Amino acid sequence: MPQYSETWLVDRDLRAAFSKLTGMRGPMRPGMLEQRRREAAQSAPPDTWLEQRATIARQAAPGTASRPPLEMMVLRPHGVDGIAGCIYFMHSGGMVLGNNRFGIDAALEWARAFHAVVVSPEYRLAPEHPHPAPAEDCYAGLLFTTGHVKELGIDPARIVVAGSSAGGGLAAAMALMAQDRHGPCLAGQLLVCPMLDDRTLSTVWPASLEHIGTWDTATNAMAWAALLGEQAGASGVSCYAAPARADGLSGLPSAYIDVGALELFRDPAVDYARHMWRIGESAELHIWPGAFHGFDRVVPDAPISRAARGTRADWLTRLADSL
Repeated sequence: MPQYSETWLVDRDLRAAFSKLTGMRGPMRPGMLEQRRREAAQSAPPDTWLEQRATIARQAAPGTASRPPLEMMVLRPHGVDGIAGCIYFMHSGGMVLGNNRFGIDAALEWARAFHAVVVSPEYRLAPEHPHPAPAEDCYAGLLFTTGHVKELGIDPARIVVAGSSAGGGLAAAMALMAQDRHGPCLAGQLLVCPMLDDRTLSTVWPASLEHIGTWDTATNAMAWAALLGEQAGASGVSCYAAPARADGLSGLPSAYIDVGALELFRDPAVDYARHMWRIGESAELHIWPGAFHGFDRVVPDAPISRAARGTRADWLTRLADSL
């Protein structure tokens, strides 16, 4: 088996960044979490950047005995007027880092393609708040959003759950929870390099990615252990934590799934799409050759990154036209 750390397998426009990341970052250990959280917070767009592109509002979804109030950031891009669709966006960060503005620039791109507002919940993070806290927070925020469509100027028939990496896994979980709990009817699910399956911990193929500094096996194992504890990789894990474990995907909204060919999440993403196809559901799958996890954010101007972003926008435009 070839070693995926060899740069000749990587898209030529991504190689320099790939080599730099692989040599510079290395696996994330539990002791590094606070530092990585600070880095993620610093990389998120500030209000001044957002205000140039959208109107910002903040809402609080009410808490319960077990859940504190949930901050919801609502962004209406300039030029999106009247009743609009909704991109319900969940941030990346392996369930252990990030905040509700982390990666929000991508969500604003999607919102322009879908003529939509962006709603982003500030869900709690593991390991301080393991499963089911992140998924339940996001679902509570989704219910709040669908319960306040008039105030937010949202068309309830045009709500898409979306996210990348951990956010993509949470978006898939929202589709499952809404279906199982007879909740909101969703128009689509946009899953970018989604974190779908804790069982990638025990497969053979990802061993070749052990030392890659984007999202390697050690970092992946740490994140799933933070979310699931000793249950990570074992039987009985909820599909709301690891959506690839769902027994059935029937009745789910149309899905867009994309993933790099050189990353841990490739095979679970492919299997998820296959599962949807087998039962007659709509799923569009893209595997980007020579691409590692988060490639389009690391090297945004690479041709393959522009192609990936354009293809996501095209899917959202076609989805909007079909509703």
